[in-house]
Amino acid sequence: MNIFKRIFKIGQAETHSAIDQLEDPIKMTEQGIRDMKADLEKSLRALAEVKAMAIRARNEAEACRAKSDEYEHKAIQLLQRAHKGDLESQEADRLAGEALVKKEENLKLAEQATTDQEKFEKSVQQLDQNIKTLRSTLSKWENELKTLRSRVTVSKATQTINKQLAQIDSSGTVALLERMKEKVAVEEALAESYGEIANESRTIDQEIEKALEKSQARTASDKVAALKSKLGLTEVPE
Repeated sequence: MNIFKRIFKIGQAETHSAIDQLEDPIKMTEQGIRDMKADLEKSLRALAEVKAMAIRARNEAEACRAKSDEYEHKAIQLLQRAHKGDLESQEADRLAGEALVKKEENLKLAEQATTDQEKFEKSVQQLDQNIKTLRSTLSKWENELKTLRSRVTVSKATQTINKQLAQIDSSGTVALLERMKEKVAVEEALAESYGEIANESRTIDQEIEKALEKSQARTASDKVAALKSKLGLTEVPE
């Protein structure tokens, strides 16, 4: 007997362990989804920041190119004025040289800004791809979580039903139904018996009443005959 109890306890432990193992993935998935949402938020923030850096680098490159063109144009103007005699040739050459130096400096700055822009845009592409992967994985995990929750619900419902079915004693239930049927049959027979007794009682009462009515009728007839005799009203037969 103790062996069977031990086996039953082991079965209970395995059942609880199976349920625990089924619930753990749900908790793990929920935590994973929370972590992934946090990572997604960080990635979106980083993406916005890197995009802003790429935009600034592009704007800086454009501004530097514009300044480079402007310095070149100024150098040309200086040389043209010197050629016209509006400016000393030596001074014009010096200033034009300085302008060309500024032109080259801005060209280098523009090239560096363009390099930075390309680097930032590459980072944007990588971050964008990572975000798409995160979103896809997040959606997959959320669907997986729904499936796991449904499986737990079905498992618990099935377990409850099976437990109820396992506790049902079929032979005891049949015996109980038979006893109930027998009891109902007895009650029905008893009700019918009371009905017959009631009908019999009503019949006897009717007979008694009828006999009393006849007796009263005869008594009244005898009294009338006695009164007629006293009054001398007795009819003489012809």
